[in-house]
Amino acid sequence: SLRLCHYKNMSSMENKFSSEGFVVLKDFLSAVEVSELLENVDRFIAEVVPSLPDDQVFYEEKDKPETLKQIQFIFKHDSYFQSLMVGSKFEHLAAELLQQPVRPVNMQYFNKPPGYGKATPAHQDGAYFMLEPNEAVTMWLALDEVDEENGCLRYSPSSHLTGIHPHVRTATLGFSLGLVTHSPQGEVTVCARPGDLAAHHAATRHRAEGNRSATRSRRALGLIYYSARAVESVEKGKYQEELSKELKEAGKL
Repeated sequence: SLRLCHYKNMSSMENKFSSEGFVVLKDFLSAVEVSELLENVDRFIAEVVPSLPDDQVFYEEKDKPETLKQIQFIFKHDSYFQSLMVGSKFEHLAAELLQQPVRPVNMQYFNKPPGYGKATPAHQDGAYFMLEPNEAVTMWLALDEVDEENGCLRYSPSSHLTGIHPHVRTATLGFSLGLVTHSPQGEVTVCARPGDLAAHHAATRHRAEGNRSATRSRRALGLIYYSARAVESVEKGKYQEELSKELKEAGKL
């Protein structure tokens, strides 16, 4: 069953998502579930990552394994993560929030390693997804204690109501697009504990500072679900091809 925490019921949670563009569910996973998840993350990094394509694994510094910052499509390479992604309470929540059937698209591992973790530019996920209609939800599951020092999420409430705004290319590996203009005024910071879940609409503006801690990592799992009727534009494929080519030429992959 879904842990609604401080929401009275499912409809109050859906109303908040609809009006503000994001919800936060405390203790979505129990301490035992988080422990099992972290064991599987470590196993995946040790056993599966070495065989993954270069464009699915990103490091802040390519020759330093400890600077691993992002892994794409984890659920496509491993049965444990497949079971978390498909037919799970995450998928059920996505369908509730979008109020229609969904399909699982991507599961990502994120880290902002201490001493290396850079800021995530303000962006809207829909600028990357290029969907018609723009119906998708991204979930962010904390795997560490996350606060302002090590790079918590920052949301702009109700920013999803005005659609996707212009983005420009950034120099940030793994986050190649950022909003042309963004004001931090009115942002909500989401401090989290392991097992807490934030879920946001594809048009919700959000960002994160870098990790200023010298010792603490900022690990998280990201899960992306599109509505069943949302279709990616032809431009999406072209953009991904161009980006991979540029990153390879720059020695980033």
